[in-house]
Amino acid sequence: MDFDLSALAYTASVWVLPVLLAITLHEAAHGFIAWSYGDDTAYKLGRVTLNPLKHVHPIGTVLLPLALIIMKAPFLFGYAKPVPVATHRLRRPRRDMVYVAAAGPMANFILAALSALLFNIVPLLPDAAAGWLAHTLRISIVVNVVLAVLNLLPLPPLDGGRIAVGILPISLAVPLAKLERYGIFILLGGFFLLPYLGHRLGINIDLFDWLIRTPANWLLPYFSSLAGLSEAIRI
Repeated sequence: MDFDLSALAYTASVWVLPVLLAITLHEAAHGFIAWSYGDDTAYKLGRVTLNPLKHVHPIGTVLLPLALIIMKAPFLFGYAKPVPVATHRLRRPRRDMVYVAAAGPMANFILAALSALLFNIVPLLPDAAAGWLAHTLRISIVVNVVLAVLNLLPLPPLDGGRIAVGILPISLAVPLAKLERYGIFILLGGFFLLPYLGHRLGINIDLFDWLIRTPANWLLPYFSSLAGLSEAIRI
């Protein structure tokens, strides 16, 4: 199989930086907010940092996305090394955990907004640099919006699940919290197994399209507007 090394290098150059920044700021934000509310576990482990090597998970950040690319999956999926939070060390554990969980998606929305604003300097650059920067910023916007939307799904251990556990009545929060050990399997089953079974049965069960692509495409026009683009970015 022949590979175009220059094309591969270009593709890597426009994807690696946005992805690393997205996961790094997401995880560092969790650690920073936990630290500010009394839990210094992540800080002592060096996780309140912008060093991406501290947050990269060998399977979730490297092997899983690579495998999906090789299998030509319709979308990429991955995860970073979770930031440890000692809930009992937070000043008001149930309330503060909501803020800790929300910090990750909020960091991604902020990074998407900053990427969109940087789009406005693209016309000031030479053509080659302008093309590369525009491509990189477009990917940064999409990656951060998708990562934020994914993590806001109300399923532990995703951030949305932990937010839901913190704001729901105890009678609902406790059984939802118990799903945390199974959450990643539910997520992978919903995104990969259900569509496969649906395809075999002739039924469209595309949870990624319903839960991620649709809300992301609803949000992306706002970031496209910040970028000064006449046509909205879509995935």
